[in-house]
Amino acid sequence: MKKTKSVSQIIAAHTLTYFNFLNLVLCVLVLISGQYKNILFMGVVVSNALIGIVQELRVKKLIDRLTVLTATKAKVVKSDGQIVEVAVEELAVDDVVKLAAGDQIACDGTVLTSEGMEVDESMLTGESVPVHKKPGDELFSGSHIVAGGGTAVIVHTGEDNYASQLVAKARTKKRASSEMQDAIKRIIRYVSFVIVPVGAALFCMQFFRAHASLSDSLVSTVAGVLGMIPEGLVLLTSISFIIGVGRLAGKKALVQEMEAIEALARVNTLCLDKTGTITTGALKVEKLVRIRELTGAGDASGAGAVSVGAQEKDEVVKLLEGIAHAFTDTNVTGEALQAFFEDTKPYPVVDTLPFSSRRKYMGVSFEGAGNYVLGAPDFITKEEQILHKSEEYAIKGYRVLLLAKTDTLAEMPEGLTGTEPMALVVLSDCVKEDAPETLKFFHDMGVQIRILSGDNPATVSAVGQMAGLTGADRYVDATTLPEDDEELRQVIRDGDYVVFGRVSPENKYRIIRAFQSGEKIEDGEDEIGGFRGWLARRRAAKSGRVVGMVGDGVNDVLALKEADCSIAMASGSAAAGQ
Repeated sequence: MKKTKSVSQIIAAHTLTYFNFLNLVLCVLVLISGQYKNILFMGVVVSNALIGIVQELRVKKLIDRLTVLTATKAKVVKSDGQIVEVAVEELAVDDVVKLAAGDQIACDGTVLTSEGMEVDESMLTGESVPVHKKPGDELFSGSHIVAGGGTAVIVHTGEDNYASQLVAKARTKKRASSEMQDAIKRIIRYVSFVIVPVGAALFCMQFFRAHASLSDSLVSTVAGVLGMIPEGLVLLTSISFIIGVGRLAGKKALVQEMEAIEALARVNTLCLDKTGTITTGALKVEKLVRIRELTGAGDASGAGAVSVGAQEKDEVVKLLEGIAHAFTDTNVTGEALQAFFEDTKPYPVVDTLPFSSRRKYMGVSFEGAGNYVLGAPDFITKEEQILHKSEEYAIKGYRVLLLAKTDTLAEMPEGLTGTEPMALVVLSDCVKEDAPETLKFFHDMGVQIRILSGDNPATVSAVGQMAGLTGADRYVDATTLPEDDEELRQVIRDGDYVVFGRVSPENKYRIIRAFQSGEKIEDGEDEIGGFRGWLARRRAAKSGRVVGMVGDGVNDVLALKEADCSIAMASGSAAAGQ
């Protein structure tokens, strides 16, 4: 069920206003006078109404298109074992569906059988690492199967799906606020109380004392009253927004709501997602640490940390070149390896073992050279010196792979025998080139930056420090934050955290609201009357921050919707952009 206004409601909202009512009454008086040339002031009213209607209809169109699911078909396993392809709309609870790599999960379900099933839930949860699913685990609509496959039984359909609920919450979109427009509305409301008596007095002076005709008296009265209504200011505000939209368009930024121009100028706290905003989402190889040179002394950039280009290719480099290009289907890690190591094909490939998040490594068997695995160090070896060194890198935000020679290519780590570690491959998230400069600009402008990410908080903190974010070492695991909203606001106010990790979509929404909330009114102040009580309540309400949110994934949709100013990355999810 869509929660946006209908076209008639939008038109009514922009035409049936007190401002328009006042001008319409004055227009009728001029029409009675017969001097039609004096109703040109209605052009301001019509122009302002049309601008508002067109803008909100445009926003409505975008929100109504908001969706997470792109799958249109699903494979249902019948009771006789036959697999039938049906439309997603025809799926029902308790249907058994067949899933394979590349499929999008159309409905929430529970895994029945798993053949190495790995699911990418990053667009929903923000967690960038694929999740291995075993029988009994939950599957969420909107996520994708990236490896393996299996079957699942459907538990939710339609509006009951997790993705549908996420979108439904996002459709209750809060429009950007404009203090200028709110101030003008207050002025018009206050002026309206004196317009009637002042208008009556002006008419009486013209008609009875100056003995002007009825026509001239009405026109003179309207002219006097119009001066009390800031008509030009109303139109100038809309025009200034349009000019701002045009200027941002020249910088390749699309503004969906004109009021967002003012909201953007007032933002003093900017919340960012990590992947896609600070980082590109890709990885790059930083260095190669040969085990024979590893001493364990110093920091993670000490002994053994040798750039590949710093010396002639040795056996380790040749093996990594062969492993990196032995696979056609690869992930971001494989792409980073292929970009760094040349495709020299040093040895004929006999057999391959694709990477799996279950075993955490890939393997290749070379003719005449033996068997090798490349993956997570703690899944391949138990040598403390190697694990300690890889942990040092991990703490600094790097990802570490261990190259090791083995007797056989085992499906699982416990099957590896005769393991001989050879080198550590150190990778890092690719920080966007302009990220440090941009973060420094906001810091100089007094805008507080906060990172809300679904990844490990220590890793996000390290990436933030790489990007030059001030205070990035102050991080917290969002799963430890209190569930009570008032307690959360207290933690946000007192904790001064810059990085929030393991943040779910719902928690991003709650954190945004906590930033926006004002100070708590002290006990007894809410009961104080008069000027002192008004001042206390106003101080509390005004102490909240004006929050901007930058995101690119479905997991950012709720936060984008709640923020005072939302900025969606063009390269991200369509749902976030809408």
